[in-house]
Amino acid sequence: MNTIRHQLPPLEPCVAFDAAARHLSFTKAAKELNLSQAAVSQKIRNLESFLGVDLFIRANRSVRLSPAGKEFQHTVSGLLRQLASAANDIKTPATRTRLTIAADQSVASMWLMPRLTDFQLKFPDIAVRLIASDDESDCLHPDVHIAIIHGKGDWPAYQAEKLFEEEIFPVCSPAYLNKRRSIPIEQLIDEALLEQDDNHWDWMNWRTWLSHNDMHLPKGYRGFQVNSYPLMIDAARNGHGIALGWRYLVDSLLQSGELTTPTNATVKTGFGYYLVHKGNSSANTAVSRFCKWAKERQNLPSN
Repeated sequence: MNTIRHQLPPLEPCVAFDAAARHLSFTKAAKELNLSQAAVSQKIRNLESFLGVDLFIRANRSVRLSPAGKEFQHTVSGLLRQLASAANDIKTPATRTRLTIAADQSVASMWLMPRLTDFQLKFPDIAVRLIASDDESDCLHPDVHIAIIHGKGDWPAYQAEKLFEEEIFPVCSPAYLNKRRSIPIEQLIDEALLEQDDNHWDWMNWRTWLSHNDMHLPKGYRGFQVNSYPLMIDAARNGHGIALGWRYLVDSLLQSGELTTPTNATVKTGFGYYLVHKGNSSANTAVSRFCKWAKERQNLPSN
């Protein structure tokens, strides 16, 4: 009999595939899963043998998803998250309220995470589940109780409370400035500019920021690009160049002296970060507590 057990692919190879597909690297997947690269590669080979298709296109030092791999990733990643979520829900003691919070990678890493211990100490009856994603659809998933999202506050069917407005200015390490105290704004285009590589039209880049200050990059200009904002800020901290700093996200690094501002110029975009929620959630009390706490913590030190 052809039962569902015989149709289902083995779980461990699917987990290895999900990690490799997210990182587009067997090495990074192996590090995440605490396995050897050879073990990850073998699990994926076994999965490809089971399915009868190649999930990756392999080059000498890189891999990318095949068309079948891209299609398979959508299903596998979603199902694994659902399975993990169901397991977490069962393991959570019934005496604690589960609060699922979502935010983009930058806010989750640089603003929320350093402050989250304070929230958990204040509200030990609330069990937090954090989702970090730059995909707004992930942040507004039905399983998410509250999200911290970039925008103008207009999300139909949701309540939105502004957490902080968006203000952007150049930042770099003191070592990058060397003996200079500052850099005139008109000289910024001659500096090493660090750029975030993303697909969000409403996230400011250097070309847009400079145009707000009546400056223009040469046509076709390409600077040092990083596809992660926290990693781009790390590059600035390590002296690789000048990055665009978001108020509230980099404040603690400015206060500690790890970053400095090479110019006083700044841009306020009219966008901001909002606390977005349904307002009628089963975790409504926990959501209200989180919103009140977040607003109180927005300008306070992270520790």
